[in-house]
Amino acid sequence: MKRPMERSGPDRKKKPFMRRKVCRFCTDKKLDIDYKNPKILRYFITERGKIIPRRISGNCAKHQRQVTVALKRARNIAILPFTTAVR
Repeated sequence: MKRPMERSGPDRKKKPFMRRKVCRFCTDKKLDIDYKNPKILRYFITERGKIIPRRISGNCAKHQRQVTVALKRARNIAILPFTTAVR
């Protein structure tokens, strides 16, 4: 079997450098996930009302689960909207 030739030089495509996202709740221990605080929770929903996934938001799995539960609780008691009412 032939292995494909490794390209070096101007033909090789470079990947753009992407900075690794860091969980904001792990870095700042004072920041608390609370369903009664809509200022923090608004960062984790889109303008259409969808929850932003952790690969985009940069949260760790533990804090993403807590954010999701807090968002759902805030929606149920009408602190945050389920969707925007644009028609």
